[in-house]
Amino acid sequence: MTQRKPPGMKTEDWVEAQIKQAQARGEFDDLPGEGKPLAKLADPHDPDWWVKDFIRREKIETDALLPPSVQLRKEKQALQDKLSVLRTETEARDYLQDLNRRILIQIRDATGVVVPVGPVDEDEMLATWREGHEARQAARARLRESEPPPAPKRTLWQRLFT
Repeated sequence: MTQRKPPGMKTEDWVEAQIKQAQARGEFDDLPGEGKPLAKLADPHDPDWWVKDFIRREKIETDALLPPSVQLRKEKQALQDKLSVLRTETEARDYLQDLNRRILIQIRDATGVVVPVGPVDEDEMLATWREGHEARQAARARLRESEPPPAPKRTLWQRLFT
């Protein structure tokens, strides 16, 4: 337990005396980070440090902070990857229609950052999806043919007595 400050002594003088006593006892020797600058104080002043720290700590996706037109443009660039995951043509068509609807809403909105984003040609993208889908189906079929058939399941009695 720490000692109480003697009456009549200034707080600064008492704290300095406590620090000198701890140094004399060697309590500050071999501390981790000795001789290194403090991490937050070494950086130049950034008024948004707390926001950046929160984003890094909570692992927040930074794309959510972008303006909607930039988000749509990035989504449009990654369209092939998104379409390759979809299983049916109906899912792909619904996704493309939804994307075009969101793009048209953003084009009509005159506020914020204006980044030119045009609608997607649905027929062309669906044709590309069909080609990729057929290729993936053929690859799956070849993989199934090359796999040996699974061994027949053994009954409980066979597992117990063999």
